[in-house]
Amino acid sequence: MNKTFAGDGRKITVMYQERLIVDGYNVINAWPELIALKNENLEHARDKLTDMLASYGAYKDFKVTLVFDAHAVPGGHCAEETASGVDVIYTKEGETADSYIEKMVYYLVRSGARVYVVTSDWAEQMAVLGSGAYRVSARELRLDVLETAKKIREGYVESPPAQRRREIGNRLNRDLLQRLDEIRRRR
Repeated sequence: MNKTFAGDGRKITVMYQERLIVDGYNVINAWPELIALKNENLEHARDKLTDMLASYGAYKDFKVTLVFDAHAVPGGHCAEETASGVDVIYTKEGETADSYIEKMVYYLVRSGARVYVVTSDWAEQMAVLGSGAYRVSARELRLDVLETAKKIREGYVESPPAQRRREIGNRLNRDLLQRLDEIRRRR
């Protein structure tokens, strides 16, 4: 799928079937490890969240968009960048992350994408659900990100050479292997 939509002069290109849109400051203010980091340096907290979501999105095969409020920044304009495969968006002056996310969800859902929005803001969750997207709380995402990071670490643990082989026969169930073997022998 590769469609482009224009909303408020911005283009949203849909290339993934599943999208994860994250209200950045909502998550930073909900995750203990990011709250502590934010108190020292907000930029580091944003970078840490971006890195965590990059690994998570790659593992889950989500296109991740991280949206930060810049609505209170005088003269601020919408800024978009890609960091570690995550689209990072800073809203323009007078625009909240919530309003940006709502517009984005509207276009993505209508294009056929499955959209998950991460926010613990109840009003935003209701707006997202009303648009046809799925809501995920910041706490739920944190638990899934931590579990995924654990799976990724375990997957990279060095295994004995005999277990490193990835033959298809080792990944199929016994019944299917027997049926395939019968088909092979009939030829």
